[in-house]
Amino acid sequence: MKRTSTRLADGREILYFDADDGAARAVVPDPRPLDAPANSCEVRRDPLLGDAVVIASHRQGRTYHPPVDACPLCPSTEGRASEVPAPDYDVVVFENRFPSLAGDNGRCEVICFTPDHRTSFAELDEERAALVLAAWTDRTAELSARAGVRQVYCFENRGAEIGVTLAHPHGQIYAFPFITPRTTRMLATVAAHRARTGANLFDEVLAAERAEGTRIVLEGEHWSAFVPYAARWPYEVHLYPHRRTADLTTLDDAARAEFPALYLELLRRFDRLFDAPAPTPYVSAWHQAPVDGEGRADFALHLELFTVRRTADKLKYLAGTESGMEAYMNDVRPEDAAARLREVASR
Repeated sequence: MKRTSTRLADGREILYFDADDGAARAVVPDPRPLDAPANSCEVRRDPLLGDAVVIASHRQGRTYHPPVDACPLCPSTEGRASEVPAPDYDVVVFENRFPSLAGDNGRCEVICFTPDHRTSFAELDEERAALVLAAWTDRTAELSARAGVRQVYCFENRGAEIGVTLAHPHGQIYAFPFITPRTTRMLATVAAHRARTGANLFDEVLAAERAEGTRIVLEGEHWSAFVPYAARWPYEVHLYPHRRTADLTTLDDAARAEFPALYLELLRRFDRLFDAPAPTPYVSAWHQAPVDGEGRADFALHLELFTVRRTADKLKYLAGTESGMEAYMNDVRPEDAAARLREVASR
């Protein structure tokens, strides 16, 4: 992998990740007359729950469903400058122009998986998927070393049903100045289990799913994908490396090599779930350990993939019980979801 770092017209960093490690990439300047990026980010604490909430009112003006010929994530062409000045790229990462977190409050980056607007992650080849994994790892390492960063979160939202406003295949990387509420709850549960039993809860969950088997979707030599016992979403899969590790930077070479084929197969199965005109909408989320703290040693890196679609023409909305009380009601039995995902193996 070859990495090239430069700056956009407003001073934001942009990094090109190329599979070819030969000749240096020619840096193309950004010709746009851009003002300095807006930054009204503020982190507040909910006094009752203790959760951090980000206030970022400037994001109301962000780009919203542009036509294909005005997509800001496609490479620039003659007569049209985008967020990516180069005429082509493999994988590119740049600071978000409309960040939820910036300055002392962290950082938000956009990662584009391919220059092809009309494709998806599931249609990438294994080499490109491996390059995306390398880029996620690079950003996790670099952002984790920044002052004030507590946790790095790599994720992809796909589909208008999820709320995506740019259709180009891309994800995001957040460097949080706090440990997220979901991770905080996991850490507390894992710490209580360690104190009570002396064992690691992540290890026990993975071992139990592999032994029981009915919710396993895919299993490789170094990874297992399963529908969790208490899945909250109609189709939800968790992907764990067999060797527990804190984050992407400490993933071993064998697991890193096996990941692309297995992950692509998982995404392709999601696309085969429904006979629907549009691809399956989903969220794909890497859960990584906090940068520091006592809980890091017991945390297990894993990926969570879920869709809000429950049938070809019905969506799972977060209604009063979920939105108001965080009490999830799932219409699909996890064992049935796993069976369906095994049934739709890509051919």
